[in-house]
Amino acid sequence: MRKTISSLVMFALANLLVSVAFAQNITIKGKVHNSVSMEAASAVSVTIKGADDGAYTDDKGNFEITTKKALPITLIISSIGYEMQEVTVGAANQPVSVSFVPTNVLGQEVVVSASRVSEKIMETPVSIERVSPAVIRNAPAANYYDIVSNLKGVDVTTSSLTFRTPTTRGFGGSGNVRFNQLVDGMDNQAPGFNFSVGAIVGLNELDVDNMELLSGASSALYGPGGMNGTLLISSKNPFKYQGLSLIIKTGLMHADGSERSPSPYYNWAVRWGKKISDKFAFKITSELIQAKDWIGMDTRNFDRANGKLIPGNRANSPGYDGVNVYGDETVQDLSPILQKMIAAGQIPPFLSNYIDSIVRYPNKVSRTGYSEQELMDPNTVNFKVGASFNYKITNNTEAILSGYWGTGNTIYTGASRYSIKDFKMGQYKFEMKNKVWNARVYTTQENAGQSFNLAATTQNYNELWKPSTTWYPQYITTYLSGLMSGQVDSAAHARARIVADQGR
Repeated sequence: MRKTISSLVMFALANLLVSVAFAQNITIKGKVHNSVSMEAASAVSVTIKGADDGAYTDDKGNFEITTKKALPITLIISSIGYEMQEVTVGAANQPVSVSFVPTNVLGQEVVVSASRVSEKIMETPVSIERVSPAVIRNAPAANYYDIVSNLKGVDVTTSSLTFRTPTTRGFGGSGNVRFNQLVDGMDNQAPGFNFSVGAIVGLNELDVDNMELLSGASSALYGPGGMNGTLLISSKNPFKYQGLSLIIKTGLMHADGSERSPSPYYNWAVRWGKKISDKFAFKITSELIQAKDWIGMDTRNFDRANGKLIPGNRANSPGYDGVNVYGDETVQDLSPILQKMIAAGQIPPFLSNYIDSIVRYPNKVSRTGYSEQELMDPNTVNFKVGASFNYKITNNTEAILSGYWGTGNTIYTGASRYSIKDFKMGQYKFEMKNKVWNARVYTTQENAGQSFNLAATTQNYNELWKPSTTWYPQYITTYLSGLMSGQVDSAAHARARIVADQGR
């Protein structure tokens, strides 16, 4: 009986050892290279046939897969622009070398789109323009937003060196609030400014995987902000894109020297992605832009009531409102002000002979403004960093913790000109992604710093220094005194402005 029990125990132990041996992980390493150029093939998908295990090749073409499947196994190697290949591996202790055969395929991209309404109600699907990684990498553009301007049916408004606003339908303009810009699913709109900040915060060029433009109404898919379209920008996954990347761009601003001296443009960007294991990978990105932006120097007189340019300048037009002069938007007609001064007994009797010509006809006078050169710092500096930590819970489910932060000084052109100074903004996200579902939560934190609207700020500054209720009566009294002393009308206006602006 004891011999029988001993035999059974030994048999069970032997089976257990065999099972453990078969359950051990097997690591397969190898390298994929282009069969024509013999260069390393990066970002190539290598998967095990009949299993969920797989990996992507790094920038040197190397890959490493850990699996519990018993040998021999079959590897499936695939990538866009190459013929799919199958390689059988019989031993794990020998590196696999794959000669990947490139192929040229003439085809047309097929996009499957969907909406939340019945196709019988809206039969036309949302059309999509896609920008691939190869196009982004090879485009001769200072900013990847410039690539969008070459897409079909897209109009891009350039508000400054760092601001681009795409529009696909309706009315274009700076900071289009009817056009969504989503970076990795996060709305790129700054809460304080109420418009998208584009590339100032978010991805640098090295980390952009692809861009998709939905040219047309996409509110059913991406909310009411997509009335005029939606731009989707996706970053590179560190599991797929690994290694260190660096790009340096230089250029020349204001090359013709017509309005300011030529100045250099610098752009440095870096990205580092690393897969620690089959479960965990991370990436870190950074970018710095330095340049001198355009400063408005148009001093022509603008008639805001009729929206057109008219003759005149500060020297010969009392109601002058310069295009790139700010604070002179405050304009008053002297007639009603003078009538109030007469009723209050503020006009000396000896000036009464000169009042009739003013009261009878409109006499518009503007407050003295400030030129853009006096208000705006043209030095543009934009620094941003980003990081992402990716963890594969299962082969089909991935957890992502990521964040993007940017700061800097720049210029923005909208209804007015804006000086964006010491601006800071960060976006932070936690996301769970699956092949059939995803859940995302994110927050946007902004500090506008010392940013200001040139027109509104200078108007308020004038009022704070000397309210219009004081400035205009002083102007009128000096103007009438000038007429009484025999000055011509233009000289009397010039003298009145000098006196009213004393101490400014």
